[in-house]
Amino acid sequence: MYKDILVHIPTERPMRPAIEGSVSLAAKLNAHLDAVAVGYVATSTAYVMEGGAAVAAVFELERERAAERAEAALAVFKSEAANAGIAYTCHALGAIPADAAGSLGEMARLHDLSVLLQPDPAQGSFDNDMPSEILFRAGGPVLFLPYTFRGAFKAKRIGICWDGSRVAARAMRDAASFLARAEEIVIITVNETDDVSSEASASGLARHLGRRGLSTRTVSLTATRADIQPIILSLAADESLDLLVMGGYGHSRLQERFLGGVTRAMLEAMTVPTLMSH
Repeated sequence: MYKDILVHIPTERPMRPAIEGSVSLAAKLNAHLDAVAVGYVATSTAYVMEGGAAVAAVFELERERAAERAEAALAVFKSEAANAGIAYTCHALGAIPADAAGSLGEMARLHDLSVLLQPDPAQGSFDNDMPSEILFRAGGPVLFLPYTFRGAFKAKRIGICWDGSRVAARAMRDAASFLARAEEIVIITVNETDDVSSEASASGLARHLGRRGLSTRTVSLTATRADIQPIILSLAADESLDLLVMGGYGHSRLQERFLGGVTRAMLEAMTVPTLMSH
């Protein structure tokens, strides 16, 4: 059950999708909603701290201004949250991007679900970097909302992207609260072959969910690797899905974050809210 939810409110991008989606979700689940916004201090400004007390004061002034930008974003959230009558808390941070990513990741670890805005590849901003960072750091489910999202969040029709992998299984389990309330669940497989073990196959997943009292149907697709993400989104549109559930592939190397190809493509082009777990 999602009773403690975290939402990242952007300060450099439109914030309405994150606010409307998270507030409506918290209201529907009677959950507490923690909202965090970050005003970013340019990394180049942080370097002046090595120059002594005078330049350190300049950095502190910039940090305070950054925190004020975060407070301005949260003011919009507070209005919507109060109107919805939900329980909420706000956190305004002024920090360099690396420190902000660490703080947000730590906060996400003690929440049942984190709600984030899809990165926009057409915009260059620090807010674009936070979503994938939190996916790596959270240790739990992340709900990505498309930047075109408007209105109340719903999850009546859910698609589970299934390949039998560890991360797909993690995402499926993390979506249990949504699945239990769904009106229809579609298991989506791409290029599943006959040599997949029955325990990890789509039919095995259907049996598992059936024991939970959940009815499902399976759609099997065939696609080249480059076409996996487009064909899943096309099916989501054809099936009028409200939510996709999928594993968030990726790895860390020398402190850099690398997303898997399908995960990266989905984050860039998603048209439907997507729950991912890493």
